[in-house]
Amino acid sequence: MKFVYQSDKGRVRQLNEDAVAVFPGDNGLLAVVADGMGGHQAGDVASKLTIEQVEKLWSELDEPLEDLDLEKWLTDSIKEVNNVVYEKAQSDSSCQGMGTTVVVAICTADELAIGHIGDSRAYLFSQSTWKQVTNDHSLVGELVRTGQLSKEDAQVHPKRNVILKALGTELDLEPDIFHSKWNDFSRLLICSDGLTNKITDEELHQIIMQTEDGQLSQTLIDLANERGGEDNITLAIINQQEKVGEPPC
Repeated sequence: MKFVYQSDKGRVRQLNEDAVAVFPGDNGLLAVVADGMGGHQAGDVASKLTIEQVEKLWSELDEPLEDLDLEKWLTDSIKEVNNVVYEKAQSDSSCQGMGTTVVVAICTADELAIGHIGDSRAYLFSQSTWKQVTNDHSLVGELVRTGQLSKEDAQVHPKRNVILKALGTELDLEPDIFHSKWNDFSRLLICSDGLTNKITDEELHQIIMQTEDGQLSQTLIDLANERGGEDNITLAIINQQEKVGEPPC
């Protein structure tokens, strides 16, 4: 495997409330993206705390990945992180009302498991096709799923930033879990909506499959910024076919 990750505050916001990291391990890696809730206090605290807590739990893992129940580990870990963020928001007056989206992906040579809360996304890509494997926990996401709104109209809907479920906003939140073999797919993208609100799925597929790894994250961030960059832009891309390496500087 090979991976790249990057975050950019965009062209409008003064603060980057997103956070991203990739943690290699024996026989696989863990990647996480968190998007602090825009318009809420301490969104950057929530996203950074989420990354720190996920890393802590990953570092404490004491069994081989091939023996791990990936779905259970993701569910238990995300619920534990959620409660840490919630307790921080309740106990610290400067953090009241904070929350964050989260996408956590465990990738091994054969399979991947993804847990998420919020409207940050995960996609799988091959040379010929792509697949979004997370459902947005948002108002427009629900309207699209129930056939009340087209995916195109959702991109410009005035309430597209309304989140229905966010990590740290209540105790014991249950994440959605996706678990699969890699099968015909070769790349995984996890990202915040600062990317997907500016670049269509078709464009993502074309750019990801046709751009050199070393230029890929910056190419996507530059395009999102060229189209307004009103939000923070964050992504991690894992290539299943290559040896794990370090992200570019």
